[in-house]
Amino acid sequence: MRSHGFSISLMDRRLWCHPERQQGTRAMLHALPGVMAWGAVTGMVMAQSGLPLWGVVLMSLTVFAASAQLAAIPLMLVGAPLWVVWLAALCVNLRFVIFSAQLRPFVMVLPLRWRLFCGYLVADVSYVMQLARYPNGAEVHERELGPLAHLLGLSLPNWLGWNVAALLGIAFAGQLPAAWGLAFAGTLTLAGLLASLVRDGRAATAAVLAGCTAVACWDLPFRLNMVIAVAVGVASGLALEAGARGRTEGRVT
Repeated sequence: MRSHGFSISLMDRRLWCHPERQQGTRAMLHALPGVMAWGAVTGMVMAQSGLPLWGVVLMSLTVFAASAQLAAIPLMLVGAPLWVVWLAALCVNLRFVIFSAQLRPFVMVLPLRWRLFCGYLVADVSYVMQLARYPNGAEVHERELGPLAHLLGLSLPNWLGWNVAALLGIAFAGQLPAAWGLAFAGTLTLAGLLASLVRDGRAATAAVLAGCTAVACWDLPFRLNMVIAVAVGVASGLALEAGARGRTEGRVT
């Protein structure tokens, strides 16, 4: 989608009053318990890492990427050079390049500063739920505000819930028993969302290929197995979709 001169501010009340914003918020509230459990575990791990409390709180509020935080902390504790810390975080978060590319059509009516803000808010759960609601993002019309409103309805509660839970995890680190399995709750949340997206054989095939790739590449450093798995899943999904489209066009002609 191209803006063609049409632009809107993220503060425009039409976005916040839009029914799709409300729908996105309601959808995220269903997933929020698992997200918050995951955030609390991340906060606990960070608080017990040995970093100063102010640094832990600052990282929790600004980074908004659990995998990057958990990859960077051990390197910071051993005094690794800053470029090594940045490189590790970059490798862990490469999947967000793919996420952002797929979410791009929904935010192109915004000025650059607001698009960057939306990029900061991108998370695994909100990405998955947005594509479940709008699987054909490239077909979104430039003046259709519903998809952007829905994305905001997902992203802001996700950010707020995650950070509240992470700060609670920091505050009560060591007092919540590991037997509660809070980290597994976050994993179950993503697994449930993934299952809701598998609507045909092509999607199932792409999901299986991505999962097998993640397991096969498990020993790679910096969790690069996840980056490669995302790339394999997206590439295989696109290839299967193109093949199905080609067969359909062939039958028509």
